[in-house]
Amino acid sequence: MSQAERHAAAIRDGDRRSLAQAITWIESTRADHQALAQGILEELVGETGGSCRVGITGPPGVGKSTFIECFGLQLLEAGHRVAVLAVDPSSPVTGGSILGDKTRMERLAVDERAFIRPSPSGGALGGVAHRTREALLLCEAAGFDVVIVETVGIGQSEVAVRSLVDTFLVLLQPGSGDELQGIKKGALELADALVVNKADGEQKAIAERTKGEHELALQLLRPTSPAWTPRVLTVSSVERTGIAEVWETIRAHRSALEQSGELLARRRAQAREWMWTLLGEGLQLAFREHPAVAAAIPGWEARVEAQEATPAAAARALLEAFREG
Repeated sequence: MSQAERHAAAIRDGDRRSLAQAITWIESTRADHQALAQGILEELVGETGGSCRVGITGPPGVGKSTFIECFGLQLLEAGHRVAVLAVDPSSPVTGGSILGDKTRMERLAVDERAFIRPSPSGGALGGVAHRTREALLLCEAAGFDVVIVETVGIGQSEVAVRSLVDTFLVLLQPGSGDELQGIKKGALELADALVVNKADGEQKAIAERTKGEHELALQLLRPTSPAWTPRVLTVSSVERTGIAEVWETIRAHRSALEQSGELLARRRAQAREWMWTLLGEGLQLAFREHPAVAAAIPGWEARVEAQEATPAAAARALLEAFREG
């Protein structure tokens, strides 16, 4: 039995250490690690796709980690197994992850039925870690039937998140009616549900008002699916109210997509899109490593910076060097 087969078998049996190790290999820049990770994925790909995939984003301070822990604990109580892929901001100095999510989800992190993996975003679009797709598939193969992708939520494009999941939630602060500017129209257009967090105490009435404002705003936007009208919910992670309604909304959304055939079509489109993403990455790497191109890049970069050549002219010249080689 090969090393990839051994690790795949362990992941299939629910071994959390093997799962964590495989994700580490996925995120590694070493060619041998990546090859091993891809071998494991190929062993397990037939056992993926069975989870409910949920993306969660929102502005900093909205309480994503607190909400996810509360939500995750309730799912565990209902008999589910939950994986959380929490994408941390990368350090601008080291490129490493701040990795704060495990400390913010202490109760969820110690439960054997849950798996939390903080990963550095690496500057990837929308705050989604470069290899989150593969990590998600591994979690499914390990038997986690709900996989949550938590993103940085710093106003970048959320299209990358949407391309990973079945249901996309956007968390809001109470009193964020002005957030029709603040939450970014793009995120609203992609959301399957908006969740106003911290709806407790003095903020409860404000949260209800915020809910009404966003319900009106959503009427002005085209729904993400002809089979689904986005909903706006209020929750309190502190009082644990409204959490069950969030799960019911996710289930209702999934059911609507299944009945319309959109869920299968979306999953297929996501897999196809990821194939082309990987192909693009491979081509760019091959291009940069091509001897003639690598030798010419510094000169063309200098000419473009000095405005002695246009970026288009430099690109054409480098492509020509690649083709001739």
